[in-house]
Amino acid sequence: MMRPPRIALGAFMLESNGHAPPATRAEFEAACWLEGKALAADLARPAPRAPTALTGFMRAMDAGRAWVPVPLLAAGAGASGPMEQEVFDDLLHRMEDGLRAAMPVDGVFLSLHGAASATVEVDPDGVLLARVRAVVGPEVPVIATLDLHANVSRAMVDHADVLIAFVTNPHVDMAERGAEAAAAVRAMLGGMRPRSGFVKLPMIPPATSQNTDAGPYADAIAFGRGFLDHEVMNVSISSGFSLGDTPKNGLSVVVTTRTDAARAQAVAEEIARFIWSSRGRWTARLLPLAEAVQRARHAGADPHAAPLLFADVADNPGGGGRGNTVWILEAFHAAGVQGAVLGVFNDPELAAEAHLLGPDARFTAHFNRVETNHFSHSFVAEAEVIALHDGRIVGRRGIYAGREVDMGPMALLRIGGLRVAVATQRRQLCEPAMLEALGIDIAQVRSLVVKSRGHFRAGFDEHFTPDRILEVDVPGLTTVVLDRVPWRAVPRPIWPLDPGMEWAP
Repeated sequence: MMRPPRIALGAFMLESNGHAPPATRAEFEAACWLEGKALAADLARPAPRAPTALTGFMRAMDAGRAWVPVPLLAAGAGASGPMEQEVFDDLLHRMEDGLRAAMPVDGVFLSLHGAASATVEVDPDGVLLARVRAVVGPEVPVIATLDLHANVSRAMVDHADVLIAFVTNPHVDMAERGAEAAAAVRAMLGGMRPRSGFVKLPMIPPATSQNTDAGPYADAIAFGRGFLDHEVMNVSISSGFSLGDTPKNGLSVVVTTRTDAARAQAVAEEIARFIWSSRGRWTARLLPLAEAVQRARHAGADPHAAPLLFADVADNPGGGGRGNTVWILEAFHAAGVQGAVLGVFNDPELAAEAHLLGPDARFTAHFNRVETNHFSHSFVAEAEVIALHDGRIVGRRGIYAGREVDMGPMALLRIGGLRVAVATQRRQLCEPAMLEALGIDIAQVRSLVVKSRGHFRAGFDEHFTPDRILEVDVPGLTTVVLDRVPWRAVPRPIWPLDPGMEWAP
Protein backbone atom coordinates (compact mmCIF):
# COMPACT_ATOMS: atom_id res chain seq x y z
CA MET A 1 0.00 0.00 0.00
CA MET A 2 1.26 3.46 -0.86
CA ARG A 3 2.28 5.60 2.08
CA PRO A 4 0.17 8.67 2.87
CA PRO A 5 1.56 11.96 1.52
CA ARG A 6 3.79 14.01 3.78
CA ILE A 7 2.95 17.74 3.63
CA ALA A 8 5.29 20.29 5.19
CA LEU A 9 3.53 23.18 6.97
CA GLY A 10 4.80 26.65 7.81
CA ALA A 11 3.78 30.26 8.22
CA PHE A 12 5.37 33.69 7.97
CA MET A 13 2.97 36.52 8.67
CA LEU A 14 4.29 40.08 8.71
CA GLU A 15 2.93 43.24 7.11
CA SER A 16 5.78 45.75 7.06
CA ASN A 17 5.18 49.49 7.23
CA GLY A 18 8.30 51.04 5.73
CA HIS A 19 8.07 54.03 8.06
CA ALA A 20 7.55 52.16 11.36
CA PRO A 21 10.29 50.97 13.76
CA PRO A 22 11.85 47.60 12.83
CA ALA A 23 10.08 44.39 13.85
CA THR A 24 12.12 42.57 16.49
CA ARG A 25 12.37 38.93 17.52
CA ALA A 26 10.54 39.86 20.71
CA GLU A 27 7.51 40.99 18.69
CA PHE A 28 7.32 37.62 16.96
CA GLU A 29 7.75 35.69 20.19
CA ALA A 30 4.98 37.71 21.85
CA ALA A 31 2.61 36.94 18.98
CA CYS A 32 3.63 33.64 17.37
CA TRP A 33 6.96 31.83 17.03
CA LEU A 34 6.36 28.07 17.05
CA GLU A 35 8.68 25.38 15.71
CA GLY A 36 8.26 21.68 15.07
CA LYS A 37 6.57 19.93 17.99
CA ALA A 38 5.50 23.25 19.52
CA LEU A 39 3.67 24.12 16.29
CA ALA A 40 2.06 20.67 16.15
CA ALA A 41 0.85 21.05 19.74
CA ASP A 42 -0.53 24.52 19.08
CA LEU A 43 -2.45 23.40 16.00
CA ALA A 44 -4.07 20.66 18.09
CA ARG A 45 -5.44 23.17 20.61
CA PRO A 46 -9.05 24.41 20.39
CA ALA A 47 -7.82 28.04 20.24
CA PRO A 48 -4.41 28.03 18.53
CA ARG A 49 -2.07 31.00 18.13
CA ALA A 50 -0.98 29.89 14.65
CA PRO A 51 -2.57 31.54 11.59
CA THR A 52 -6.13 30.47 10.80
CA ALA A 53 -5.21 29.49 7.24
CA LEU A 54 -3.08 26.69 8.71
CA THR A 55 -5.93 25.30 10.79
CA GLY A 56 -8.29 25.59 7.83
CA PHE A 57 -5.80 23.69 5.67
CA MET A 58 -5.38 20.92 8.22
CA ARG A 59 -9.11 20.42 8.77
CA ALA A 60 -9.70 20.15 5.04
CA MET A 61 -6.83 17.68 4.63
CA ASP A 62 -8.10 15.63 7.56
CA ALA A 63 -11.48 15.35 5.84
CA GLY A 64 -9.88 13.52 2.92
CA ARG A 65 -7.54 10.59 2.59
CA ALA A 66 -4.82 9.93 5.14
CA TRP A 67 -1.88 12.33 5.18
CA VAL A 68 1.02 13.20 7.44
CA PRO A 69 1.53 16.83 8.53
CA VAL A 70 5.15 17.89 8.93
CA PRO A 71 5.17 21.13 10.98
CA LEU A 72 8.17 23.36 10.29
CA LEU A 73 7.89 26.88 11.73
CA ALA A 74 5.09 29.41 12.16
CA ALA A 75 6.22 32.96 12.83
CA GLY A 76 3.94 35.96 12.87
CA ALA A 77 4.07 39.50 14.23
CA GLY A 78 0.94 40.97 12.67
CA ALA A 79 2.03 44.35 11.38
CA SER A 80 5.12 46.32 12.26
CA GLY A 81 8.10 47.87 10.54
CA PRO A 82 10.62 46.09 8.32
CA MET A 83 11.86 42.95 10.03
CA GLU A 84 15.34 43.09 11.53
CA GLN A 85 17.50 41.38 8.93
CA GLU A 86 19.16 39.00 11.37
CA VAL A 87 15.75 37.81 12.57
CA PHE A 88 14.64 37.11 9.02
CA ASP A 89 17.90 35.32 8.27
CA ASP A 90 17.35 33.13 11.33
CA LEU A 91 13.75 32.40 10.33
CA LEU A 92 14.85 31.54 6.79
CA HIS A 93 17.57 29.18 7.98
CA ARG A 94 15.30 27.46 10.48
CA MET A 95 12.58 26.96 7.87
CA GLU A 96 15.08 25.69 5.31
CA ASP A 97 16.91 23.39 7.76
CA GLY A 98 13.60 21.99 9.02
CA LEU A 99 12.46 21.27 5.49
CA ARG A 100 15.74 19.57 4.55
CA ALA A 101 15.52 17.38 7.65
CA ALA A 102 11.93 16.45 6.76
CA MET A 103 12.67 15.38 3.20
CA PRO A 104 11.24 13.69 1.31
CA VAL A 105 7.96 15.58 1.42
CA ASP A 106 5.15 15.39 -1.12
CA GLY A 107 4.01 18.98 -0.80
CA VAL A 108 4.51 22.26 1.04
CA PHE A 109 1.83 24.59 2.35
CA LEU A 110 2.76 28.04 3.66
CA SER A 111 0.51 30.64 5.24
CA LEU A 112 2.17 33.90 4.16
CA HIS A 113 1.17 37.51 4.48
CA GLY A 114 2.99 38.65 1.35
CA ALA A 115 3.79 42.24 2.37
CA ALA A 116 6.85 41.65 4.51
CA SER A 117 10.11 43.49 4.14
CA ALA A 118 13.33 43.36 6.14
CA THR A 119 15.86 46.03 6.95
CA VAL A 120 17.96 44.80 4.02
CA GLU A 121 15.84 42.36 1.97
CA VAL A 122 12.87 43.97 0.21
CA ASP A 123 11.07 40.70 -0.67
CA PRO A 124 11.33 38.17 2.20
CA ASP A 125 8.24 36.27 1.01
CA GLY A 126 9.79 35.78 -2.43
CA VAL A 127 13.12 34.72 -0.92
CA LEU A 128 11.42 32.20 1.37
CA LEU A 129 9.47 30.65 -1.50
CA ALA A 130 12.64 30.47 -3.59
CA ARG A 131 14.49 28.64 -0.80
CA VAL A 132 11.62 26.20 -0.35
CA ARG A 133 11.53 25.51 -4.08
CA ALA A 134 15.29 24.95 -4.14
CA VAL A 135 14.97 22.31 -1.42
CA VAL A 136 11.99 20.36 -2.76
CA GLY A 137 12.66 20.70 -6.47
CA PRO A 138 10.37 21.57 -9.39
CA GLU A 139 7.88 18.69 -9.10
CA VAL A 140 6.75 18.98 -5.48
CA PRO A 141 3.65 21.18 -4.99
CA VAL A 142 4.37 24.49 -3.22
CA ILE A 143 1.18 26.34 -2.38
CA ALA A 144 0.70 29.46 -0.26
CA THR A 145 -2.13 31.60 0.99
CA LEU A 146 -1.66 35.36 1.04
CA ASP A 147 -3.22 38.23 2.90
CA LEU A 148 -5.47 40.34 0.72
CA HIS A 149 -2.94 43.18 1.27
CA ALA A 150 0.05 41.27 -0.09
CA ASN A 151 2.59 43.15 -2.22
CA VAL A 152 3.06 40.31 -4.68
CA SER A 153 6.39 39.98 -6.49
CA ARG A 154 7.37 38.09 -9.60
CA ALA A 155 9.56 35.82 -7.45
CA MET A 156 6.55 34.83 -5.35
CA VAL A 157 4.59 33.87 -8.46
CA ASP A 158 7.51 32.04 -10.07
CA HIS A 159 8.40 29.88 -7.06
CA ALA A 160 4.90 28.90 -5.94
CA ASP A 161 2.58 26.64 -7.91
CA VAL A 162 -0.53 28.33 -6.54
CA LEU A 163 -0.98 31.60 -4.64
CA ILE A 164 -4.38 32.02 -2.97
CA ALA A 165 -5.22 35.45 -1.55
CA PHE A 166 -7.97 36.16 0.95
CA VAL A 167 -11.20 37.37 -0.63
CA THR A 168 -12.71 39.29 2.28
CA ASN A 169 -11.68 42.49 4.04
CA PRO A 170 -12.08 42.27 7.03
CA HIS A 171 -10.40 38.89 6.65
CA VAL A 172 -13.01 36.38 7.75
CA ASP A 173 -12.28 33.76 5.08
CA MET A 174 -8.81 32.68 6.18
CA ALA A 175 -9.91 29.14 7.07
CA GLU A 176 -11.73 28.85 3.73
CA ARG A 177 -8.63 29.89 1.83
CA GLY A 178 -6.62 27.30 3.76
CA ALA A 179 -9.20 24.72 2.71
CA GLU A 180 -8.88 25.90 -0.89
CA ALA A 181 -5.13 25.39 -0.63
CA ALA A 182 -5.71 21.86 0.64
CA ALA A 183 -7.89 21.12 -2.39
CA ALA A 184 -5.13 22.43 -4.66
CA VAL A 185 -2.56 20.20 -2.93
CA ARG A 186 -4.81 17.17 -3.37
CA ALA A 187 -5.33 18.02 -7.04
CA MET A 188 -1.59 18.37 -7.64
CA LEU A 189 -0.91 15.10 -5.88
CA GLY A 190 -3.35 13.65 -8.38
CA GLY A 191 -1.34 15.00 -11.31
CA MET A 192 -2.64 18.53 -11.95
CA ARG A 193 0.07 21.02 -12.98
CA PRO A 194 -1.38 24.54 -12.66
CA ARG A 195 -0.25 27.63 -14.56
CA SER A 196 -0.30 31.27 -13.44
CA GLY A 197 -0.83 34.68 -15.00
CA PHE A 198 0.36 37.81 -13.23
CA VAL A 199 -0.18 41.55 -13.64
CA LYS A 200 1.14 44.24 -11.32
CA LEU A 201 -0.77 47.52 -11.53
CA PRO A 202 0.97 50.84 -10.74
CA MET A 203 -1.67 51.59 -8.14
CA ILE A 204 -1.65 51.93 -4.34
CA PRO A 205 -5.24 52.63 -3.34
CA PRO A 206 -5.97 54.15 0.11
CA ALA A 207 -6.70 51.51 2.72
CA THR A 208 -10.15 52.89 3.52
CA SER A 209 -11.25 52.16 -0.07
CA GLN A 210 -10.45 48.46 0.29
CA ASN A 211 -13.48 47.05 2.08
CA THR A 212 -15.04 44.13 0.24
CA ASP A 213 -18.65 44.38 1.36
CA ALA A 214 -19.33 47.23 -1.07
CA GLY A 215 -17.43 49.70 -3.24
CA PRO A 216 -14.69 49.44 -5.87
CA TYR A 217 -12.82 46.55 -4.30
CA ALA A 218 -16.00 44.52 -3.91
CA ASP A 219 -16.77 45.16 -7.58
CA ALA A 220 -13.25 44.18 -8.64
CA ILE A 221 -13.36 40.92 -6.72
CA ALA A 222 -16.82 40.07 -8.07
CA PHE A 223 -15.63 40.79 -11.61
CA GLY A 224 -12.56 38.61 -11.14
CA ARG A 225 -14.40 35.71 -9.56
CA GLY A 226 -16.80 35.75 -12.47
CA PHE A 227 -14.03 34.07 -14.50
CA LEU A 228 -13.87 31.00 -12.26
CA ASP A 229 -14.79 27.88 -14.19
CA HIS A 230 -13.56 24.39 -14.99
CA GLU A 231 -10.23 25.87 -16.19
CA VAL A 232 -9.70 29.00 -14.05
CA MET A 233 -9.28 27.65 -10.51
CA ASN A 234 -8.31 30.81 -8.62
CA VAL A 235 -8.37 34.57 -9.06
CA SER A 236 -6.44 36.53 -6.42
CA ILE A 237 -6.72 40.32 -6.46
CA SER A 238 -4.36 41.73 -3.83
CA SER A 239 -4.81 45.44 -3.20
CA GLY A 240 -1.33 45.56 -1.69
CA PHE A 241 -0.06 47.30 1.42
CA SER A 242 0.76 50.79 0.19
CA LEU A 243 2.68 51.84 3.30
CA GLY A 244 5.22 49.07 2.75
CA ASP A 245 7.04 51.61 0.55
CA THR A 246 9.06 49.02 -1.40
CA PRO A 247 9.78 48.42 -5.11
CA LYS A 248 7.14 45.65 -5.13
CA ASN A 249 4.34 47.98 -4.00
CA GLY A 250 1.18 47.90 -6.06
CA LEU A 251 -2.13 46.16 -6.61
CA SER A 252 -1.71 42.77 -8.25
CA VAL A 253 -3.78 40.17 -10.06
CA VAL A 254 -2.75 36.51 -10.01
CA VAL A 255 -4.85 34.04 -11.98
CA THR A 256 -4.27 30.28 -11.75
CA THR A 257 -5.55 27.82 -14.30
CA ARG A 258 -5.43 24.05 -14.26
CA THR A 259 -3.51 23.73 -17.54
CA ASP A 260 -3.61 26.85 -19.71
CA ALA A 261 -0.92 29.51 -19.15
CA ALA A 262 -2.18 31.73 -21.96
CA ARG A 263 -5.68 31.74 -20.51
CA ALA A 264 -4.32 32.63 -17.08
CA GLN A 265 -2.44 35.65 -18.41
CA ALA A 266 -5.32 36.83 -20.59
CA VAL A 267 -7.76 36.75 -17.68
CA ALA A 268 -5.30 38.55 -15.41
CA GLU A 269 -4.91 41.33 -17.97
CA GLU A 270 -8.66 41.70 -18.48
CA ILE A 271 -9.20 42.03 -14.72
CA ALA A 272 -6.37 44.55 -14.49
CA ARG A 273 -7.95 46.69 -17.20
CA PHE A 274 -11.27 46.63 -15.34
CA ILE A 275 -9.63 47.77 -12.10
CA TRP A 276 -7.58 50.50 -13.78
CA SER A 277 -10.69 51.90 -15.43
CA SER A 278 -12.31 52.30 -11.98
CA ARG A 279 -9.30 53.81 -10.19
CA GLY A 280 -11.06 57.13 -9.58
CA ARG A 281 -13.44 55.37 -7.17
CA TRP A 282 -10.62 54.21 -4.86
CA THR A 283 -10.47 57.35 -2.73
CA ALA A 284 -10.35 58.20 0.98
CA ARG A 285 -13.17 60.11 2.68
CA LEU A 286 -12.47 61.07 6.28
CA LEU A 287 -14.26 62.98 9.04
CA PRO A 288 -12.43 66.06 10.43
CA LEU A 289 -11.49 65.71 14.09
CA ALA A 290 -13.52 68.78 15.12
CA GLU A 291 -16.65 67.23 13.66
CA ALA A 292 -15.89 63.90 15.35
CA VAL A 293 -15.75 65.73 18.68
CA GLN A 294 -19.14 67.33 18.04
CA ARG A 295 -20.71 64.00 17.06
CA ALA A 296 -19.29 62.29 20.17
CA ARG A 297 -20.50 65.05 22.48
CA HIS A 298 -23.99 64.74 21.04
CA ALA A 299 -23.97 60.95 21.39
CA GLY A 300 -22.91 61.27 25.02
CA ALA A 301 -25.43 63.97 25.89
CA ASP A 302 -28.51 62.56 24.15
CA PRO A 303 -29.51 59.06 25.33
CA HIS A 304 -31.76 58.73 22.27
CA ALA A 305 -28.93 59.42 19.80
CA ALA A 306 -27.46 56.45 17.94
CA PRO A 307 -24.17 55.17 19.40
CA LEU A 308 -21.21 55.83 17.11
CA LEU A 309 -17.92 54.13 16.30
CA PHE A 310 -14.95 56.34 15.43
CA ALA A 311 -12.06 54.62 13.64
CA ASP A 312 -8.57 56.02 14.23
CA VAL A 313 -7.39 54.69 10.87
CA ALA A 314 -4.07 56.57 10.96
CA ASP A 315 -2.89 54.72 14.08
CA ASN A 316 -3.79 51.16 13.16
CA PRO A 317 -1.49 48.59 14.80
CA GLY A 318 -2.71 46.22 12.08
CA GLY A 319 -0.82 48.38 9.58
CA GLY A 320 2.30 49.13 11.61
CA GLY A 321 0.91 52.00 13.69
CA ARG A 322 2.18 52.31 17.24
CA GLY A 323 -1.34 52.17 18.66
CA ASN A 324 -0.70 55.07 21.02
CA THR A 325 -1.37 58.43 19.35
CA VAL A 326 -3.54 60.69 21.50
CA TRP A 327 -5.12 63.11 19.02
CA ILE A 328 -8.66 61.82 19.55
CA LEU A 329 -8.19 61.10 23.26
CA GLU A 330 -6.87 64.60 23.89
CA ALA A 331 -9.66 66.27 21.87
CA PHE A 332 -12.48 64.21 23.45
CA HIS A 333 -11.12 64.86 26.95
CA ALA A 334 -10.76 68.61 26.35
CA ALA A 335 -14.32 68.80 25.01
CA GLY A 336 -15.78 66.92 27.98
CA VAL A 337 -17.15 64.04 25.92
CA GLN A 338 -19.14 61.59 28.08
CA GLY A 339 -19.78 57.87 27.73
CA ALA A 340 -16.96 57.11 25.31
CA VAL A 341 -14.57 54.14 25.36
CA LEU A 342 -11.20 54.44 23.61
CA GLY A 343 -8.66 51.71 22.89
CA VAL A 344 -6.63 49.79 22.76
CA PHE A 345 -3.69 52.04 23.63
CA ASN A 346 -0.28 50.37 23.46
CA ASP A 347 1.54 51.67 26.56
CA PRO A 348 3.38 48.97 28.53
CA GLU A 349 4.65 51.42 31.15
CA LEU A 350 1.20 52.82 31.85
CA ALA A 351 -0.37 49.33 31.99
CA ALA A 352 2.33 48.18 34.43
CA GLU A 353 1.81 51.22 36.64
CA ALA A 354 -1.94 50.58 36.78
CA HIS A 355 -1.34 46.96 37.78
CA LEU A 356 1.10 48.04 40.46
CA LEU A 357 -1.35 50.57 41.91
CA GLY A 358 -4.33 48.22 41.75
CA PRO A 359 -8.09 48.67 41.35
CA ASP A 360 -9.67 51.97 42.41
CA ALA A 361 -6.31 53.72 42.55
CA ARG A 362 -6.26 57.36 41.49
CA PHE A 363 -3.11 58.68 39.88
CA THR A 364 -1.70 60.94 37.17
CA ALA A 365 -1.65 58.90 33.97
CA HIS A 366 1.21 59.77 31.64
CA PHE A 367 0.70 58.34 28.15
CA ASN A 368 3.77 57.78 25.92
CA ARG A 369 6.35 58.67 28.54
CA VAL A 370 9.05 56.69 26.68
CA GLU A 371 7.70 56.75 23.09
CA THR A 372 10.00 58.40 20.55
CA ASN A 373 7.86 58.38 17.40
CA HIS A 374 6.93 61.94 16.47
CA PHE A 375 3.25 61.07 16.01
CA SER A 376 2.99 59.68 19.54
CA HIS A 377 3.27 62.74 21.74
CA SER A 378 2.62 62.51 25.48
CA PHE A 379 -0.69 63.16 27.22
CA VAL A 380 -1.13 63.61 30.97
CA ALA A 381 -4.45 63.44 32.85
CA GLU A 382 -5.87 62.42 36.20
CA ALA A 383 -7.11 58.83 36.05
CA GLU A 384 -8.72 56.08 38.08
CA VAL A 385 -8.02 52.37 37.66
CA ILE A 386 -11.40 50.67 37.19
CA ALA A 387 -10.41 47.21 35.86
CA LEU A 388 -7.36 45.02 35.32
CA HIS A 389 -6.81 41.87 33.23
CA ASP A 390 -3.90 39.61 32.32
CA GLY A 391 -4.62 40.17 28.61
CA ARG A 392 -5.02 36.55 27.54
CA ILE A 393 -8.23 36.27 25.58
CA VAL A 394 -9.87 34.03 23.02
CA GLY A 395 -11.50 35.93 20.18
CA ARG A 396 -15.16 35.39 19.44
CA ARG A 397 -15.74 37.43 16.25
CA GLY A 398 -13.96 38.52 13.06
CA ILE A 399 -10.32 37.81 12.36
CA TYR A 400 -9.53 36.54 15.88
CA ALA A 401 -12.57 34.26 16.23
CA GLY A 402 -11.45 31.04 17.92
CA ARG A 403 -7.84 32.19 18.27
CA GLU A 404 -5.87 32.97 21.40
CA VAL A 405 -4.56 36.53 21.57
CA ASP A 406 -2.13 37.78 24.20
CA MET A 407 -2.51 41.49 24.87
CA GLY A 408 -0.17 41.43 27.86
CA PRO A 409 -1.34 43.03 31.13
CA MET A 410 -4.31 45.32 30.45
CA ALA A 411 -5.94 48.14 32.39
CA LEU A 412 -9.11 50.17 32.03
CA LEU A 413 -8.74 53.76 33.17
CA ARG A 414 -11.39 56.39 33.78
CA ILE A 415 -10.29 59.82 32.59
CA GLY A 416 -13.04 62.38 33.03
CA GLY A 417 -16.07 61.10 31.12
CA LEU A 418 -13.97 58.62 29.15
CA ARG A 419 -12.86 55.06 29.69
CA VAL A 420 -9.52 54.17 28.13
CA ALA A 421 -8.26 50.60 27.58
CA VAL A 422 -4.47 50.24 27.80
CA ALA A 423 -2.47 47.12 26.91
CA THR A 424 1.12 45.91 26.91
CA GLN A 425 1.22 44.26 23.49
CA ARG A 426 0.47 46.22 20.34
CA ARG A 427 -2.77 44.88 18.83
CA GLN A 428 -5.53 46.59 16.86
CA LEU A 429 -8.93 46.79 18.54
CA CYS A 430 -10.90 44.53 16.23
CA GLU A 431 -12.23 42.00 18.71
CA PRO A 432 -14.96 42.74 21.29
CA ALA A 433 -13.41 40.33 23.80
CA MET A 434 -10.52 42.78 24.18
CA LEU A 435 -12.95 45.18 25.86
CA GLU A 436 -15.31 42.65 27.40
CA ALA A 437 -12.39 41.18 29.35
CA LEU A 438 -12.22 44.54 31.14
CA GLY A 439 -15.90 44.45 32.03
CA ILE A 440 -17.16 46.75 29.27
CA ASP A 441 -20.69 46.19 28.00
CA ILE A 442 -20.30 47.42 24.43
CA ALA A 443 -24.06 47.71 23.98
CA GLN A 444 -24.04 50.49 26.59
CA VAL A 445 -21.16 52.49 25.07
CA ARG A 446 -22.21 55.84 23.56
CA SER A 447 -19.04 56.33 21.47
CA LEU A 448 -16.37 53.76 20.73
CA VAL A 449 -12.97 54.82 19.39
CA VAL A 450 -11.00 51.95 17.84
CA LYS A 451 -7.38 51.95 16.77
CA SER A 452 -7.98 49.88 13.66
CA ARG A 453 -8.40 50.51 9.95
CA GLY A 454 -11.02 47.98 8.93
CA HIS A 455 -10.96 44.65 10.77
CA PHE A 456 -13.06 46.15 13.55
CA ARG A 457 -16.01 45.98 11.13
CA ALA A 458 -16.20 42.20 11.52
CA GLY A 459 -15.73 42.40 15.28
CA PHE A 460 -18.23 45.11 16.15
CA ASP A 461 -20.87 44.73 13.44
CA GLU A 462 -23.32 43.37 16.01
CA HIS A 463 -23.39 46.84 17.60
CA PHE A 464 -22.46 49.33 14.86
CA THR A 465 -23.98 49.31 11.39
CA PRO A 466 -21.95 50.92 8.57
CA ASP A 467 -23.89 54.18 8.81
CA ARG A 468 -22.70 54.58 12.41
CA ILE A 469 -19.00 54.12 11.57
CA LEU A 470 -16.92 57.28 11.07
CA GLU A 471 -13.29 57.25 9.91
CA VAL A 472 -11.48 60.19 11.51
CA ASP A 473 -8.80 62.34 9.88
CA VAL A 474 -5.87 62.55 12.31
CA PRO A 475 -2.10 62.07 11.81
CA GLY A 476 -0.31 58.76 12.19
CA LEU A 477 1.97 56.13 10.70
CA THR A 478 -0.94 54.47 8.89
CA THR A 479 -2.55 57.53 7.34
CA VAL A 480 -4.72 56.84 4.31
CA VAL A 481 -4.03 60.32 2.93
CA LEU A 482 -1.19 59.12 0.75
CA ASP A 483 0.26 62.49 -0.23
CA ARG A 484 1.24 62.93 3.44
CA VAL A 485 3.59 59.93 3.34
CA PRO A 486 7.35 60.58 2.86
CA TRP A 487 7.75 58.01 0.07
CA ARG A 488 11.22 56.60 -0.60
CA ALA A 489 11.02 53.36 -2.60
CA VAL A 490 7.66 52.93 -4.36
CA PRO A 491 8.03 52.66 -8.13
CA ARG A 492 7.03 55.81 -9.95
CA PRO A 493 4.84 56.81 -11.66
CA ILE A 494 2.11 55.26 -9.54
CA TRP A 495 -1.52 56.17 -8.95
CA PRO A 496 -2.75 58.20 -7.04
CA LEU A 497 0.60 59.87 -6.37
CA ASP A 498 0.84 60.57 -10.10
CA PRO A 499 -2.83 61.12 -11.00
CA GLY A 500 -2.28 62.01 -14.66
CA MET A 501 -0.34 58.87 -15.60
CA GLU A 502 -1.43 56.43 -18.32
CA TRP A 503 -1.02 52.65 -18.13
CA ALA A 504 -2.09 49.44 -19.81
CA PRO A 505 -1.19 45.82 -19.02
